[in-house]
Amino acid sequence: MEMDPRRLLVLLAVARTGGVLAAADELRITPSAVSQQLTKLESEAGQALLLRTPKGSVLTPAGLAMAEAGEEIERALNVARSRVQGQAEVAGVVRVGGFTSFMRTVVIPRLPEWRIQYPQLQIQLVEDAFPALMRLFRQRQLDAVVVEHDSTTSNQRPLAAGMVEEPLLDEPWKLVVPAGSLLTTDNLDLSRLPLPWLGVEPSAANIAVLGRLRHSTGAQIETIHQYQDTLTALALVAAGEGVAIVPTLALTGVVHDQVDILDVPGLGTRHIALRRFDRRRPTSLPLDTVARLLRESAAAFDTRSTS
Repeated sequence: MEMDPRRLLVLLAVARTGGVLAAADELRITPSAVSQQLTKLESEAGQALLLRTPKGSVLTPAGLAMAEAGEEIERALNVARSRVQGQAEVAGVVRVGGFTSFMRTVVIPRLPEWRIQYPQLQIQLVEDAFPALMRLFRQRQLDAVVVEHDSTTSNQRPLAAGMVEEPLLDEPWKLVVPAGSLLTTDNLDLSRLPLPWLGVEPSAANIAVLGRLRHSTGAQIETIHQYQDTLTALALVAAGEGVAIVPTLALTGVVHDQVDILDVPGLGTRHIALRRFDRRRPTSLPLDTVARLLRESAAAFDTRSTS
């Protein structure tokens, strides 16, 4: 199977923007040119890569694999460009917003290394809830924002004009229950757990998981309490107050006393992405460098967590 690698970058743009028109804007080519490149790529691959829906274009499993290959090509090009231009030229301040688990686990441990690697580059982190971060982002007080989605809804949320998302990491949701409360997870009915579900604040990605479970089971899944921090959720679960759905990152490096963390089929995954303004504007070497560092750090974490 031979294919033009440039077409993979076109597919990647469609994956990030959610449609042909938006991808054409990002790539600064016509929509017909994007469609032609995709048609040729599907011909070279020998199978469909996109499903076109009223809400936009959704990648098939083969399309996802091809988009990941395009991401590797883009990453290699960015590394090469950084090396050619020289690390000493990467200077400036980049402000990145994000949520606790990603910042604590993926970003902060790498800051000392990045500071040595790029001494003239300042990476400033802002941690807050999603609505507050997006407000700062729209006001251009942040250069980029790390966002989270439930994987089943990540392709259903249209981006505001001028924004794009770059995938960083996909990780499984976990079911957290009081220690010893479930003897087995075989044929576990999530709609009939012996304890209530803990509620989460409305902008959190795991609220979509509860909604999905309500829809798929037809059950009235009620919630009790409402938490924002995973440590609060673990304390409530340990006290026997309920069960919670928590992403893997949030459980990393945290004490799990008096709770059981379970892998349950059907919970799905959390999709983490970097949101920034599109590249029709002049390229920012500092921002491009930070985006690459975040992708590499997320990829390294994903490798460790799956090995």
